[in-house]
Amino acid sequence: MTNAKRQAIYLNDHLAGATVGIELARRTLAENNDAQLGAFLRAFLTEIEEDRDTLVRLMHSLGVARSAVKIAGAWTAEKVGRLKPNGQMRGYSPLSRLIELEGLALGVEGKRSLWLAFAAVRNHDERLPDIDFAALAERARSQRERLEPHRLAAAVEALTNRAIANCPEETNQEFGG
Repeated sequence: MTNAKRQAIYLNDHLAGATVGIELARRTLAENNDAQLGAFLRAFLTEIEEDRDTLVRLMHSLGVARSAVKIAGAWTAEKVGRLKPNGQMRGYSPLSRLIELEGLALGVEGKRSLWLAFAAVRNHDERLPDIDFAALAERARSQRERLEPHRLAAAVEALTNRAIANCPEETNQEFGG
């Protein structure tokens, strides 16, 4: 298998992951469109959409075609994932919020890994476009850091029935941030 083929598979896997991430962020925002979490998610969604656009530009510049099958499968998987039990017979629950924020956290870590991988191969593949992979990896690190207080606040609520009033400030203080 050629390097180009492996890159195509790798990039399409990450594009599928980005599709799941955007759909998950949209759903989480729709269910939490108030106060600090909603404000965070609106900005976060804009950033991850920009990151996906950068990934698509990278794929285009490398001549990598998008896999419609992987993208459709990812989109479908995110929709099917909504059917999982959440501790309530119907509707959204605090556990739903926690699971969704953890899914977003995992996605951001995967995206950071992608950017770090391409930063590492930058000097070994002259076909790579002029994209600042290190800056993208730093942005992902920042996204993950900003997401964490919301995830921890959701954990407290879901696992103890105690809501944290001033997330993320109270969460940062409570957990040493």
